[in-house]
Amino acid sequence: MVLGACATWSLITATVHEGRPEGVLLAVLAVAAGYAAGRICGALLPVAAPCAGAVAGLGLAIAVPQLAPGPQIVAPLGHAGASAALLTLCAGAACCAAWSTPIPAVRLALAALAVGITVSAAVLGSTSGFVTCTAVLLCSLAAGRMTNRGLGIAGLALAAVTVTGLTWAVAGSALPAGLTSALEGQLTPHRIELWRDALHLAHHNAALGVGPERFGELSTTATRTLLSDGKPHSALLQQAAEQGVVGVVLLGASFCWVLHALWRSPRPTPVALTAGAALTALATIATVGNALSFTAVSVGAGVLAGLATARPLADESPQEELHVRPCDDRLTP
Repeated sequence: MVLGACATWSLITATVHEGRPEGVLLAVLAVAAGYAAGRICGALLPVAAPCAGAVAGLGLAIAVPQLAPGPQIVAPLGHAGASAALLTLCAGAACCAAWSTPIPAVRLALAALAVGITVSAAVLGSTSGFVTCTAVLLCSLAAGRMTNRGLGIAGLALAAVTVTGLTWAVAGSALPAGLTSALEGQLTPHRIELWRDALHLAHHNAALGVGPERFGELSTTATRTLLSDGKPHSALLQQAAEQGVVGVVLLGASFCWVLHALWRSPRPTPVALTAGAALTALATIATVGNALSFTAVSVGAGVLAGLATARPLADESPQEELHVRPCDDRLTP
């Protein structure tokens, strides 16, 4: 229902403002397809499926660093966020596979795969990917000692809310000057100018936004930039600018739905919390970048969520025992 509402609202705002909803529809379709595939594969192969997904994602990140064919727009912000997001999902999938097997040797090998993915992020030059992969590894280790799944899910939600609030505060120039200057050094002044343009458009078009894929036409920073990709490099602010308040609410509802599904997941707690940590890291990257503009990342997010919420067929209870009443040899009238 949430994904259907996202698709429907993008069509409504596109109709009102003559926008182009194809990108949003493709992202919704990618997440839905990935989630369905993850549920099926997770039910049939709870260990092999996440392992294969982690290896496939790592191979894609190495073979196609841009994650998209054709000419790439790499200046001034580049595509590092997409690579970091994909590697983070791969690390999360490898950790989920490790927690899904009861065999110590296999678990150790899969944990080594997760560490290898983290090292690969550093080798590929993705500093943010190395940081987020390391965070997923640490969260996965902590998840193995947690007995209260709800507390872990609440912590992930709090982390996502904190990053969201901080991003909005930076865009609105609501932080102290010293902190803003420090963040500008990491985020680049160009990105922050794009965020401020997005927030300005959101304030003037709070109800319906300016329409999908129209930010690049209306942002003064984007129009002054050579080879601009036409995006504010923040999923949160892009939704606010292009689809208004309702778009932001639907984006938040999608993330909340994922956390709720992980909370109710029949998989072991370490698997659910590890997947939640990886998806929260993805949300963080998407809040300060354009990672969700890449189909491979959207599909990967859906696959990981599906794997972590699937009910493995091997865990199904055996056939019901046949209860037979003892025979009574006494004759009854």
